[in-house]
Amino acid sequence: MRELEYPFDGALLLKKRKALKRQLLEEQRDWLDKRIAILGGSTTHDIRDMLELFLLNQGIRPAFYESEYAQYWQDAMFPNPALEEFRPDVIYVHTSLRNLTAFPALTDSPEQVEELLRAQYARFEGMWERLGEVYACPVIQNNFEYPFWRLMGNRDAADLHGRVNFVTRLNLRFAEYAQGHEGFYLHDLNYLAADYGLEAWSDPFYWHMYKYALAVPAIPRLAFSVANMVKSLFGKNKKAFALDLDNTLWGGVIGDDGVEGIQVGQETSLGQVYSEFQDYLKAHKALGVILNIISKNDPENALAGLNHPEEVLRPEDFILIKANWDPKSRNLVDMAHELSLLPEAFVFVDDNPAEREIVRQQVPGACVPEVGDKPEGFLGILDRSGFFEVTALTGDDLKRGEMYRDNAARSRLQATFTDYGEYLRSLEMKASIRPFEEPYLQRIAQLTNKSNQFNLTTLRCTPEEIGAMAADPNCITLAGKLDDRFGTNGVVALTAGKAKGDTCDIILWLMSCRVLKRDMEKAMLDELVRQCRERELVRLRGHYYPTAKNAMVREFYEAMGFTLLETDGNGNKTYELDISGYTNQNAYIEVSV
Repeated sequence: MRELEYPFDGALLLKKRKALKRQLLEEQRDWLDKRIAILGGSTTHDIRDMLELFLLNQGIRPAFYESEYAQYWQDAMFPNPALEEFRPDVIYVHTSLRNLTAFPALTDSPEQVEELLRAQYARFEGMWERLGEVYACPVIQNNFEYPFWRLMGNRDAADLHGRVNFVTRLNLRFAEYAQGHEGFYLHDLNYLAADYGLEAWSDPFYWHMYKYALAVPAIPRLAFSVANMVKSLFGKNKKAFALDLDNTLWGGVIGDDGVEGIQVGQETSLGQVYSEFQDYLKAHKALGVILNIISKNDPENALAGLNHPEEVLRPEDFILIKANWDPKSRNLVDMAHELSLLPEAFVFVDDNPAEREIVRQQVPGACVPEVGDKPEGFLGILDRSGFFEVTALTGDDLKRGEMYRDNAARSRLQATFTDYGEYLRSLEMKASIRPFEEPYLQRIAQLTNKSNQFNLTTLRCTPEEIGAMAADPNCITLAGKLDDRFGTNGVVALTAGKAKGDTCDIILWLMSCRVLKRDMEKAMLDELVRQCRERELVRLRGHYYPTAKNAMVREFYEAMGFTLLETDGNGNKTYELDISGYTNQNAYIEVSV
């Protein structure tokens, strides 16, 4: 919904919240239902309402538990049947500077200041530990905004007795805890308040009148930021840029102005703007975001521009470059197909408002930020939109661009073969299939939340839930990695089943689209059958739960030799396979277990 995309009108959202909620809930979506607990150190009602809107816009349908006013610590630390029965998927602790109970006095010794810091931190650490023990779900915790007054002026930042210094040190301790604890995520309230404007953010009128720890007009910005973290936790991040060239990556139209006439680099102020923007985009490669080009241009002009000596981004930085005169909407759909992604995985960036609107209308689900036509504003709008919010960064994330580049090479190789089996043999594939285990739990959980097309049961899991599955003696868990002559694909296939009597009930089966039609699913089934036989299980039971995105695996179990047992009124199907006479199906992958 356009009204909920950055930059948004916060006052409008607060005013129209009920109408917008109704409108969102009327949309036909493959909703992801999640339970969000908000433990507040101040009033949180409007925060909850705004968070709900932004999550609905991301396809997440939330149910909320909301603590009573300022009861965040009591709700966390003491038995709480209501919260325990709620079984939160995420806990958001909304505290602020107003929840610190003491600050250094000017007469305090360094030792007294240190003890005060330790005591303030220990109160929160104890709460986090208890939340982790009791609820075993991700916890999002605000750090602290800076004080809105400074007793010593600028000295407040350096002096041990200054509130600014005290808050800075406390925030660093919060950050250190986040670095050492999976499942704990720091929400950078301090940056958010500074970006909004600390004076406006901390307007004391809203505290004394309504007990809001921030100005009510700032609440949509806060809720949007938290929503970005939640959608990242549940695999709703974007994966790729699709970028225009003329007046988007450089100034000017290369077909008219020539290579020497485009503006990029340090020679002009406008050229510097475009170079800074390219620096920002290139940095995303380190996060595993893949860069692509969609430009109305002749291919030779596009490449000539990207080879300009002042360009930061070079042709080799992009996975696909579509420079032609076809509609950009068609190019985006084709690009998604070639990369085995959905259009909704892309962020389409173009300075031309007409092109943006055509893509919005013609490619449902594609994200088209309203970047405007001023290049100095492109970076800020993309950055604050939170498309690629990082809550976890795995080794596979860092290699994603390389993996997609390798996939493009595989596609080119495939085009040279007439026999598909010979093509698969030529890849020299090797798979490693192991149980769910460290250090892959984060990546495994990430896959359950990101994989939509090849996902039979649509089960979404947190790292804690994956860990519990791995520790369950009744579960068989399989995580498959696949390498070939072009490189590694990392963990790309997951299967998990639970023993019930003499049957293994498959509760999870999914694969990354990067390895479709490579026989990895057959290798996974072979290993699942082998482990079932070791446990003297005699049959497999599989389930297919249809969604708007997983139609490609509608007949997967039939293709694997299972027999359909039943179909319910919602199209959910149950299958069975007698493994007594099963023979291995994988013929092309060398497997180690």
